[in-house]
Amino acid sequence: MAAICAMTLAARPARAQTTAATMTIEQAVAEALDHNLSIAAERYNVAVADARVVTAGLRPNPVLTASAMLPDAAIFDSNVNPREGIVRGDVLLERGGKRAGRIEVAQQGRASAALQLQNAVRTLTLSVESACIDVQQTQSDLQLARESLAAFNAVVAINTERVRTGDLAPVELARSRLAALQFQNDVRSREAKLAVAAHRLRALLGRTDTAPIVVTGELRRDAAPSGADALQQRAFERRPDLQALERDQARSLADIRLQLAQGRIDYTVSAEFHHQLAPNALSGNEWGLFVSAPIPLFNRNQGEAERARQEARQAAARIAALRSDITTELRSAWEQYAATRELVDTIEQQMLGPARDVRDTTAYSYQRGDASFIEFLDAQRTFNDAMQGYNEARAEYARSLYTLDALAGGTDR
Repeated sequence: MAAICAMTLAARPARAQTTAATMTIEQAVAEALDHNLSIAAERYNVAVADARVVTAGLRPNPVLTASAMLPDAAIFDSNVNPREGIVRGDVLLERGGKRAGRIEVAQQGRASAALQLQNAVRTLTLSVESACIDVQQTQSDLQLARESLAAFNAVVAINTERVRTGDLAPVELARSRLAALQFQNDVRSREAKLAVAAHRLRALLGRTDTAPIVVTGELRRDAAPSGADALQQRAFERRPDLQALERDQARSLADIRLQLAQGRIDYTVSAEFHHQLAPNALSGNEWGLFVSAPIPLFNRNQGEAERARQEARQAAARIAALRSDITTELRSAWEQYAATRELVDTIEQQMLGPARDVRDTTAYSYQRGDASFIEFLDAQRTFNDAMQGYNEARAEYARSLYTLDALAGGTDR
């Protein structure tokens, strides 16, 4: 059975038909930030907000009016009404700091859009990191399944020879072949799971090809940098979604001031020039200066001012709700981190070694005829369960570390 163990250790996944793209988690995150379609779309929000800042700073255009008064020839020749050419200019004088208010509202909106982009980067980073961990976990599970299949294929080969020489009952060969088929099905199932995980990662990276993806590098094993309370304080200071809501609140307060300013009346100053022409080449000019203003009897922009006040209250409520959600999510993530860390240590220290020893000992005993095939199969499956549990625990531990980073505001990249 030593040959079986040697084949198990030497077994490796079959080479893909096409060249696989190899990357680390850091490389995957960098590629996603450059090519992810959602992030590309989110960046346009900042450009749109920049355009709104430009629009907010524009002043009202003056109005130029040109007209001509041309009476009938009979009226003109009778010197009743002259012909006139009229040029008029109107300039709106905004009062109450309306332009400054518009600029402030637009600048706060631009800052909020930039923070929302940062938050989209934060969530995408966590999604890519989680997808990479899924790929690494399925890669490990697939390698384990292939090693088990190789080992049982070796058992089938040995049992076939033993049956041929009359040293083994045919029923034992049938059992080993059935077990090998079960492990073959497990390999196919793991390959399908790896393909699904790779498709999810490929979509996050913004790729449209179908080349296999291999994620390399060790899963994270470092400890969390600080306690749950420190992470919570860090999240309150650094979370871009929370900062974006705070900017929205500031924008709403600026909008209140703008809407109150909109309630103040503006003056329109106009100048008018008339050139008159009478019969017998008699001509003259006439000048006029006008000031007009609306009378705010009914509309003083009360509705928009109240709308802005309600939006400010809504922003305050959203901030409080998000701070509560951050606290809950961080404490849950901390509990997950602590539990998975303990689980990884337990499996490493108490389960993997004994499970491997039992498998190897049972395999040797089966080769000598001191153990039944059922005992050997049970020992192999117990070892596989332990390894799969270990792979899952390692993946969950690494995922919990990335989750804590994301919930606390992300890492500096």
